[in-house]
Amino acid sequence: MAVVIQLVLLAVGFVLLVKGADRFVEGASGLAEKFGIPQLVIGLTIVAMGTSLPEAAVSVSAALKGSAEITIGNIVGSNIMNILLILGLTSVITSVAVQRSTVKYEIPFVVMVSALLMGLGLTDNVVGVTDGIILWALMLCYLLYLLRMAKKGAGMPGETAEVAKEQTESGGMSVFKMLLFTLMGGVMIVIGSDVAVDAATQLARIFGMSERLIGLTIVAFGTSLPELVTSVTAAVKGKADIAVGNIVGSNIFNILFVVGTSALITPVAYVSDFMVDSIACIASAVLLWILVLKKQRLNRMGGACMLVGYAAYFVYLLR
Repeated sequence: MAVVIQLVLLAVGFVLLVKGADRFVEGASGLAEKFGIPQLVIGLTIVAMGTSLPEAAVSVSAALKGSAEITIGNIVGSNIMNILLILGLTSVITSVAVQRSTVKYEIPFVVMVSALLMGLGLTDNVVGVTDGIILWALMLCYLLYLLRMAKKGAGMPGETAEVAKEQTESGGMSVFKMLLFTLMGGVMIVIGSDVAVDAATQLARIFGMSERLIGLTIVAFGTSLPELVTSVTAAVKGKADIAVGNIVGSNIFNILFVVGTSALITPVAYVSDFMVDSIACIASAVLLWILVLKKQRLNRMGGACMLVGYAAYFVYLLR
């Protein structure tokens, strides 16, 4: 009975996280547009970070509660899942085109920041305040890069431009409703992350599983739901071209923004077990880069390779 209760609470937490992030982005984007903030800026900040809000909320909450393995496990697990599982599924549904800038700059940058996270963690087995400052500095550089790309007319990587357009079409929504959505979304995210972390921790104890495994699988899947829904829906609607950029951008924000913010709030322990997971995270980004390097397209065969890769990693986790 205790297991059923915790599973229900975990599901409730995930629903609150996903719906809360959606409401928050909708309200915040509407307010920003209402007060004359350029759509470009909205897309680069509020909307771009929107899909990383569940990871951020869960990771910070877990760090504050001393469940450090969930913090790192959530981010590393989400990034592996984003590429191998979500992009794998998307490209099996339909072949996905990839922007030249994504192949040339953003995917290598994902490889770099993934390796950096592992390096920072293994140096002293903790991602501390100094590390958090380094990650935040890189995030600001990345935002400046996005701004420059957009101004040059090269298009914003990933879903930023398209989602910004969709999210800022607020119609006749009143300022009060926008404020309500923003506040309500924020509250749902906080409560959802709290409930999800508590339930995941309890499940780990009941089944004798490590917090690392829970973070790398169940929590990672739950917080990756926005990316999963966005990418698969885009593929079904024939708009899959935004999927790769969406995932790559989300992975960059997960490491730089989420881990960086968590580390600035409280030192995050990086246990040695995460080295293999971090290598898998780096390898998944390298695999994506190899698959799209020549033709700037992720085809069904590439997607199948990714799904096989995730299956192999999942078997490793359960060994």
